[in-house]
Amino acid sequence: MFCNQCEQTAKGQGCTVKGVCGKTDEVSAIQDLLIYVLIELGTAATAAREEGVVVSNEINRLTAEGVFSTLTNVNFDEERFVPVIKNVVAARDALAAKVSADCGSFITITGTAAELSKQGESFSVTSFDENEDLRSLKQIFVYGLKGVAAYADHAAILGQEDEALYTFIHEALASVPKSLSMEELVGLAMKCGEMNLKAMELLDAGNTGAYGHPVPTEVPLGAKAGKAILVSGHDLKDLRQLLEQTEGTGINIYTHGEMLPCHGYPELKKFDHFYGHYGTAWQNQAKEFAAFPGAILMTTNCIQKPVESYKGNIFTTGLVGWPGVTHVTNGDFSAVIAKAKELPGFAADTDKGTVLCGFARNAVLGVADKVIEGVKSGAIKHFFLVGGCDGAKPGRNYYTEFVEQAPNDTVILTLACGKFRFFDKKLGDIGGIPRLLDIGQCNDAYSAIQIAVALAGAFECGVNELPLSMILSWYEQKAVSILLTLLHLGIKDIRLGPSLPAFVTPNVLNFLVENFNIMPISTPEEDLKAILG
Repeated sequence: MFCNQCEQTAKGQGCTVKGVCGKTDEVSAIQDLLIYVLIELGTAATAAREEGVVVSNEINRLTAEGVFSTLTNVNFDEERFVPVIKNVVAARDALAAKVSADCGSFITITGTAAELSKQGESFSVTSFDENEDLRSLKQIFVYGLKGVAAYADHAAILGQEDEALYTFIHEALASVPKSLSMEELVGLAMKCGEMNLKAMELLDAGNTGAYGHPVPTEVPLGAKAGKAILVSGHDLKDLRQLLEQTEGTGINIYTHGEMLPCHGYPELKKFDHFYGHYGTAWQNQAKEFAAFPGAILMTTNCIQKPVESYKGNIFTTGLVGWPGVTHVTNGDFSAVIAKAKELPGFAADTDKGTVLCGFARNAVLGVADKVIEGVKSGAIKHFFLVGGCDGAKPGRNYYTEFVEQAPNDTVILTLACGKFRFFDKKLGDIGGIPRLLDIGQCNDAYSAIQIAVALAGAFECGVNELPLSMILSWYEQKAVSILLTLLHLGIKDIRLGPSLPAFVTPNVLNFLVENFNIMPISTPEEDLKAILG
């Protein structure tokens, strides 16, 4: 295998024996094969659209789901990939039969998961270009495309879709094998950022349309005596269905990781048994899940290899998979509920304090006059957006120390699981405005962008002229797509860490520095001094 798509890749270069994430050589190969047949499907779909042939929504959804399932920490169960690959091949062949254009020579797919894995050893996105800089740029937009597909799938689950998104995903896939210039590849990367903004906008509309706009909410970090279910991942619809199915059962529902912001949504927080937040970020699952006395539900991405002590208590849904872990479908969580009833639950109430969430764009812009006045009066000197993906690789204490050292006249905006490096810090407030504002999940980068745009409009300047600095951490491909969105919007001076992507060559990095002044993080002291003078 060879995989370098995440920040924790072995020795900062690429996993070649087994993924640091837990991905086996066999799973890596079958994922590479899936991407290859999706590239062929993208070629056929693009040709079909050019000839006026309708590409069905079923094929659109299949494509987005297929691409998303190869993102880090989603599906580790090679058996689950077999029907997906066969469905992609069937869709590919059906579309190709309807067009007159030559779609090239398609590979033949037959066999078991083991046979498909063996076949997949011949395919890799990293093999299409001999020139390392062109290969680097191609990887940037392919990995960004995985993030776009993830957000498009999240949005589609909530009924929010746009044909332009699917058209781009197919066209981008079709472009992977082509010999493209640096200018063309940069254009694809920027287009990827543009389409990711559209996907996040659709997802925002889906979440707020179904569950209301988040409001500032105090969330307990302790426990309530009684049976319990822990929900991790990102999916609000799964959480809502679980809340409905557990109402009146005496089971309390807790969030983990990126599900923390769910407590701020009016249509979710109205359930009395939706109690609090347990644990921190995804990479601490082995310790935190082992200590949780109830059932655990993993939605969307972020699963780690389950420890044997809780493997029988954890369930997956949606695209998530791990061999030997029970998978539940169609929003039927009866198996999860039954397991929660079997397990002891929490023996007593515990008080571990609270945290605030729910500061999405509606909440922040609702007090925009106070924020603007705070800046004009000098009470607020600077805003820092400190967020992104968390991980286990050394160097991430930087983000904790940065927030701790940020002056008292600055405001920290945060989102995604990177917040768990400092989410429970008591930073006080400035004129009633909390210094730590939790905007939400990684996909709520859309909210952060809208806040920045609104502030720029109020101060009659560009976003780059605001007293705002972005200090970002990355781990997987959703973070790549969000970074491309920021670059598409012309955002400059981003500090990125804890280490730069292994798939970015020195020449490509130089391009990003020259055009966007992207820079690696250094130390909190040095970076604060450089930003604030």
